[in-house]
Amino acid sequence: MKRLTGILLTALAFGPAHAATDAQLVQPRVLVIDPSLGAAQAQASVLAARRYGSFWDNGEEALARAALAPDFIDRTLPPGRAQGVEGPLAASKFVRAAVPDMRADIEQMIVTGDRVVVHLHFHGHFTGRFKDVQGKGQAVDFIATDIYRIGNGRITDNWHLEDNLAFLQQLGVIGG
Repeated sequence: MKRLTGILLTALAFGPAHAATDAQLVQPRVLVIDPSLGAAQAQASVLAARRYGSFWDNGEEALARAALAPDFIDRTLPPGRAQGVEGPLAASKFVRAAVPDMRADIEQMIVTGDRVVVHLHFHGHFTGRFKDVQGKGQAVDFIATDIYRIGNGRITDNWHLEDNLAFLQQLGVIGG
C-alpha cells in the first residue's frame, strides 16, 4: 500500500479542478490507498469519507447528506438512534448541544476495495448541556473508528466504535 498525505493527495487524487472544494474538507493526517484501486474509485471513496469527517468536524448537515447514500445503514446503531441519514444528523446535534465547539480530525484513513477505515479524533469543550448536566468548560477529547462501505461514491454502510466511556467521564456524567 502507498501513503499519500495532504498536498500530495490533492495533486494526485483530486486534481486542480477540485482544489477550492478540497481545501474546505478535513484532510486526513495519514492516507493509505490500496494501489490496486482505480483512481476514480479511490477518489470517490476518499471524497465521501472526507465529507463525512468534515460533517463531524463542523456539523454541516449538507456534508452528511452528500456523503451518505439515501439508503444508508448504520450497522452498529445505538439504542434510540434513528436508522438512516437522520441518525447521524440527530447524533451530531445532540453532541453539539453539549460541546458546541466540537472539532474532528481525521488521524488516519485507509482505502481498499469498497471499504474505508477512518480513525477520528474529537475535541472541544463542554460548555453546553448534556441531559441534566451543565458544562463548565471542561476539555473533551476522545476517539472513534469507523468502517465505511462505499457504493456509487457515497457511504452505504457504517460500522463504528466511539470511546463513549472517555466522553461521558470527561463530561462528568459518570465517574472516572
